[in-house]
Amino acid sequence: MFKLSLCLIAALLVCAQADHIDKDAQILSERNDPADPEGNYAYSYETSNGIQTQEAGNVNGASGSYRYTSPDGQVITLTYTADDNGFHPTGDHLPTAPPVPDHVVRLLEYIATHPSKQ
Repeated sequence: MFKLSLCLIAALLVCAQADHIDKDAQILSERNDPADPEGNYAYSYETSNGIQTQEAGNVNGASGSYRYTSPDGQVITLTYTADDNGFHPTGDHLPTAPPVPDHVVRLLEYIATHPSKQ
């Protein structure tokens, strides 16, 4: 159920961009392989305004990607997997954590090499 929820969230994110999408776009290609008895499924589509998406999965998880052009002209590409450990997106447009400061790295190394004497 958790995996299904994550997949639905991903689909909703794509739908949320629908306000910025050309309403007259045509579907150029579409594939939909409904779930087989083992739970394997796949789908993909591409539209005339540059939207592309694809996903494949089974009861153990799913992986896929989508691509579209944002209102400011940036091409957004997101690749993801969803499994027992959650939803794992990757994309150049996603924020990244700042690097760990050198003094923190040295402190962690010191702690690792000088365990507590309890």
